[in-house]
Amino acid sequence: QLQLVESGGGLVQPGGSLRLSCAASGSIFTPNVMFWYRQAPGKEREWVATCTDGGSTAYLSSVKGRFTISRDNVKNTMYLQMNSLKPEDTAVYYCNFRIVGGTYAGMNVWGKGTLVTVSS
Repeated sequence: QLQLVESGGGLVQPGGSLRLSCAASGSIFTPNVMFWYRQAPGKEREWVATCTDGGSTAYLSSVKGRFTISRDNVKNTMYLQMNSLKPEDTAVYYCNFRIVGGTYAGMNVWGKGTLVTVSS
């Protein structure tokens, strides 16, 4: 069974940087897509970024140019490099993994999240 564990969250000042990691363990099937989502206090969870197993990426407009999503398919780990952080980036960040084809299409797994707080 696939499990996802996020790490790298913490407290950072505005303008600072953090790198989040999402380590996947268990059975990993292709084709798959991995996502970062976030949920700020009192708000709904929102999509942040996407990375396919082929390396294609997409970003929420408010983070484009500041955040970079990447993945290491050998280490089964996805990353989110966050630069020029703003207070409005404060949220719990979640990793999501989905199988998008083949026998296991529809598999959808979430991590438990890691808290990012941007404050002076």
